[in-house]
Amino acid sequence: MKVAVYYNNKDVRVEERPAPKISDKEILVKVRASGICGTDVMEWYRLKKAPLVLGHEITGDIAEVGSKVKGFKKGDRVFVSHHVPCGTCRYCRAEHHTACNTLHTTNYDPGGFSEYIRIPQINIENGTYFLPDKMTYEEGTFIEPLACVYRAQKLAKIKSGCSMLVLGSGISGILHLKLAKASGVKKLFATDISKERLGFAKKTGAIPINADDDVVARLKQLNDNCLADCVIVCTGATNAFYQALDSVDNGGTIVFFAPPPPEIKISLPVANLWRREVTLMTSYGAAPFDLEAALRIIEHKKIEVTDMITDRIKLENIGEGFKKVAAAGKSLKVIINFS
Repeated sequence: MKVAVYYNNKDVRVEERPAPKISDKEILVKVRASGICGTDVMEWYRLKKAPLVLGHEITGDIAEVGSKVKGFKKGDRVFVSHHVPCGTCRYCRAEHHTACNTLHTTNYDPGGFSEYIRIPQINIENGTYFLPDKMTYEEGTFIEPLACVYRAQKLAKIKSGCSMLVLGSGISGILHLKLAKASGVKKLFATDISKERLGFAKKTGAIPINADDDVVARLKQLNDNCLADCVIVCTGATNAFYQALDSVDNGGTIVFFAPPPPEIKISLPVANLWRREVTLMTSYGAAPFDLEAALRIIEHKKIEVTDMITDRIKLENIGEGFKKVAAAGKSLKVIINFS
């Protein structure tokens, strides 16, 4: 089978490997579509493990079923989550499923940018979902990224009628804007340095603000002299973290959705935050119930996802796709389609 092996953002090679062999408790999935995630091009995060096969936003068909697998059959259309929690540890019991140690060690083999992937038993039990009949493979690739967004907004207790500022208008930022609008958020603002990405944000109904401008002054000008009730950081740019601290209103919440490189340290004006009762929080990944919720949101067309696809690429040309995502310009979502 063909696999795309990641060496760096400018070097992704399509190579031949044997298809994985499954045990009697596993399934083999033929990948039909796979999205390139923004985290796939975070070199500080990926290079230390390279070369490797990336890809975790996949949909496909079950090609083989182990003799002891129940509930699935050859030909079933599925979405499969790469990271799954155990469901029983102290973190899972406290509903911090994405802090579960099992979640951080699970994956499918070898990765979503390959023609076939082996799905371990725990991923079958805790992370494999049937695609609804009317959901396309491309739509299904948005289940995982939307689930991550859904989890973050749930943790932040987003309320209808509040104001939200999204810093960074890449795919995660646009998904945040779309979900917030669908949830009844009335005032949406978004920043970026890319004119094209600000254009994507504007199409969601958000008011665009150039990230190089005085974001706080523009926000207050556009928001009745108020700051934002919720600020979601969807970029690893250092200045965005400081913009978030300055842009959140009293009693508001900042969600650090995207991380900066590990060597970056952010100084917090604790005394200022203390007097304003500001909540700072992080959100990572998605739990099974987040994935189920995202699947239903897409299924029932509560938000449109295919209008975010700017590039459809074959596996043989995946290197071009990685360069487009890393450039963070005119491309928003790149989908790899398998013939």
